[in-house]
Amino acid sequence: MTMDVKDMIYRTDDIHRVTELISSKLNKPVIIENKNFELVSYSASMDEFDQTQQKTILSKKCPIFIIDRLKKEGIVQRLEKQPTPIRVQPIEELGFYQRIVIAAKHLGQTMGYIWVQESETLLKDEELDFLQEINPHLGKLVYDAYAKVNAKEGRREELLWNLLQHEYGSENQLRNEATLAKLQLPERFSVLVFAISDPGENYRLDYLEKVVESFYLRRKLYLLKSDYQIVLIVQGETDKEFSSRNLAREFISEVRDIAGHKVFYRFLIGLGKEYTSLIQMRKSFLEALEVIETANFITPRPETMPREFSKLGVYRYLAALYEKNSSEDYFSEDLLRLMKKDRESQTDLLKTLEVYLANNGKGKQTANDLYIHPNTLNYRIKQILELTNIDFNDFNMKSYLYTELLLLNNVPAYYQRYKEAAERGGS
Repeated sequence: MTMDVKDMIYRTDDIHRVTELISSKLNKPVIIENKNFELVSYSASMDEFDQTQQKTILSKKCPIFIIDRLKKEGIVQRLEKQPTPIRVQPIEELGFYQRIVIAAKHLGQTMGYIWVQESETLLKDEELDFLQEINPHLGKLVYDAYAKVNAKEGRREELLWNLLQHEYGSENQLRNEATLAKLQLPERFSVLVFAISDPGENYRLDYLEKVVESFYLRRKLYLLKSDYQIVLIVQGETDKEFSSRNLAREFISEVRDIAGHKVFYRFLIGLGKEYTSLIQMRKSFLEALEVIETANFITPRPETMPREFSKLGVYRYLAALYEKNSSEDYFSEDLLRLMKKDRESQTDLLKTLEVYLANNGKGKQTANDLYIHPNTLNYRIKQILELTNIDFNDFNMKSYLYTELLLLNNVPAYYQRYKEAAERGGS
């Protein structure tokens, strides 16, 4: 007697195998995330993932701006209450295709989410029923996968992972649990995360771990490792402000010196702010992840991009600005004029403007960075002023233009929008 897909799913405890079975049954790309929207499994046999799912697979976590959008539209709240699958409408400007999602629950608690990309062909009622029927088994598998990771790391590592991944309301509770586990927790700390954007390069984390070992013997670090990340909880001196941050900076520099430029810049690096309360450890961790997600959003990421959350500045808002301007089909007329001029006359006015703004209008530094003579720079600035309405005395205008240029020069899809608009002769 031939076993149907549902029976095969019930009979296996391998969540990756189950993901492939679901994908095969529905003939759709499937992603399974835990309740923190971190990647658990995806259907490797399907290669039709949309832009959002590709980013999730690369960074091992759903992009923050997508999570915020889902929360804003009430999708996340509905998932907590609704036992049946939910159809989520596409968000075209973010590369988010239409999909079905259902919360995977175990013992009445949400363990994670099953996402099925629909694209043009909608799932039938019987396929939605299939998802709901296998949901309890999926919930248990997600729970088991999480428990298995923690079992491997041991009780101390489990406690540290819990600190990073869950919210706690009591400092005393954390201290008591640490005492039972014979784990001495830091009084002052920052969370530093190294990640990779390409799963095929996870061997680099093994290399990085060896670098950590030499540093680890001389400094107090708490090290946690997953398949695609190394997390360091850096302990500072109790009464010395910014000591953990400074130690993290020292470690980053040492990794760069040992690994070399080429290997070092293959890592995505994020450093959260320094805190003295254990219940803020998760916050520092999420801040570090936000830096990494931002670095992964702008491709190729500039080497000058800050690695510290406290220095992220306007980079924090690039994804939100990208979403708003793309959805409203907005363009800066001034930048369109400069792009059109660059295209027609082989000038380099856009790049000149970006470097000039980054250097706060300092001509000598700008000329040096562009490898041009100061007189050449002055001529280009004169051209920019003649072609546009830019006022270099207007701080608000300069701030906006610099942010827009960061998007334009570091997000290929955004540049393409401008290029097409310039070729049409305007917005």
